Amino acid sequence: MNRGEGEDALVPEAKELLAAGRSEEEIFAELAARTGAWGVCALAVCLALGVPRPDAQARLREVEPLFAEFSVGEEELVATVLTMGHVFIVDRVLDEHDEHIRSLLETAAGARGGYPGSLLGWFRSGELTKIFLYFAKTRFRDGRGSPPDFWAAMTTAGELLAGRDGLDQEEVTAGLERCRTQAAAIGAQ
Repeated sequence: MNRGEGEDALVPEAKELLAAGRSEEEIFAELAARTGAWGVCALAVCLALGVPRPDAQARLREVEPLFAEFSVGEEELVATVLTMGHVFIVDRVLDEHDEHIRSLLETAAGARGGYPGSLLGWFRSGELTKIFLYFAKTRFRDGRGSPPDFWAAMTTAGELLAGRDGLDQEEVTAGLERCRTQAAAIGAQ
């Protein structure tokens, strides 16, 4: 395929590469290096992932000004920036049960004083178990945040997560026990 390839050709190719196990970053870098059309390639990867077109276009409007900071040959760096900017994330629609867990984890995040930006992708893609396990390791220092509110939300989220089957059940159960222990220690003060 040549420079100037259109979205119509790139979306099916990106889908094929995704099905073959290639990462979003790899696919973007390969297509962008070949075509030179970074915006079209980023849009094609988003559409291949299943990101709705309006969302994909809005994400691209936010990051396209950054393209001017890079030169031909730096497509892998651009791919990293797109990934770090959460351009390729597919927002997951959760059922009522999982939405409740996500809400509890958001409450915990607020009581903790926030969370690293790198977790935003997990919140958007519904990686609830990963978020729970990350937060279960929290240590409060310097009087920041609200430990009682944090551990209460985490305990409830852990109980809801522990009630389902999954590969991480042992870790979830251990995380839940830590949350319960921390909540009890705070309640005893």
